[in-house]
Amino acid sequence: MDWEQLDVHPQIIAAVNKANLKSVRDILSYSVVDLQRITQLSIGHIHLLQKAVSATLRKNTLVTALQLYREKSTFPSQHQKLSLGCSVLDKLLRGGIPLVGITELAGESSAGKTQIALQLCLSVQYPVEYGGLGAGAVYICTEDAFPSTRLQQLIRLQNKQRAEVPADVIRNIRFGDLIFIEHAADIDTLTDCITKKLPILLRRGHIRLIIIDSIAALFRCEFAASDAVLKAKHLQTLGAKLHQLSSSSITPVFCINQVTDTVKETDSVLTHCGLQDRKVLPALGISWSNQLLMRLMASRTQRSAPPPHTGSILRTMEVMFAPHVPRATCYYTVDLEGVKGIDAEET
Repeated sequence: MDWEQLDVHPQIIAAVNKANLKSVRDILSYSVVDLQRITQLSIGHIHLLQKAVSATLRKNTLVTALQLYREKSTFPSQHQKLSLGCSVLDKLLRGGIPLVGITELAGESSAGKTQIALQLCLSVQYPVEYGGLGAGAVYICTEDAFPSTRLQQLIRLQNKQRAEVPADVIRNIRFGDLIFIEHAADIDTLTDCITKKLPILLRRGHIRLIIIDSIAALFRCEFAASDAVLKAKHLQTLGAKLHQLSSSSITPVFCINQVTDTVKETDSVLTHCGLQDRKVLPALGISWSNQLLMRLMASRTQRSAPPPHTGSILRTMEVMFAPHVPRATCYYTVDLEGVKGIDAEET
């Protein structure tokens, strides 16, 4: 450390340099008596030195939640969100996906999870004034091949899906050029992608969104029930790395998760007849749940959507937990143009 930057008497700085103390750690790891012996300074000067060194470590002062709320201009990343490309769904999430932290979307097959992820890949490329971040996305596939045909269809219909955005703004965005696709067939490949490839793309400013589709697939394949402790450690390590990338680059992480069936036997007669209460829960358990900032649950109903969405099946998005959003549910549909939320009045 450059001791000349400390706000102390030059005599103290000269004594520290003469004692060959090189770092803040050297100062703080010694007791007052040891520092006095090494530097030949008085106890008063030692206290001044420790106070000055400690001040250099306090780069960020603590702020309260009330300060974050009142001083939005001072803490923009705490309030800015990534739009889902639909005003109704954004309203449900109070603006969209938080920029820092892991957001999970869990649900059964055909619930529309991948459709929402693809729409986020396009939404992130819009300018900030239209809910985007002006950058691209990384889409990590762990199961199926990337749905490139569907992506191209969504790109062609962006002028209809995002009718509120001026046409010239949409024309100037080269959507297909800023979606980086990775395939991870095992946990080692996924870890390598997250620890080596993503930091490079983030440093270069190419991306501001990380999508993993899906987070559960690899862990379900590679770990047996008896490997619960080892699986938990891998999940915690993975979550910590994703949090580090998200917070250091102000980049949202969006993970798709599978679900697990749970059956509750409510009545012996019903059980005998094969009738049971069926419920699905997100996979990977509490070890993974503790890594999440927000959990969303998507499901497909058996109902048809009302006009003007006729021909589509109603789906639901439910906020399971989030620090800034109450538990709530919204209907949505998936059509050729993309994912569209439905106001409560329409249903």
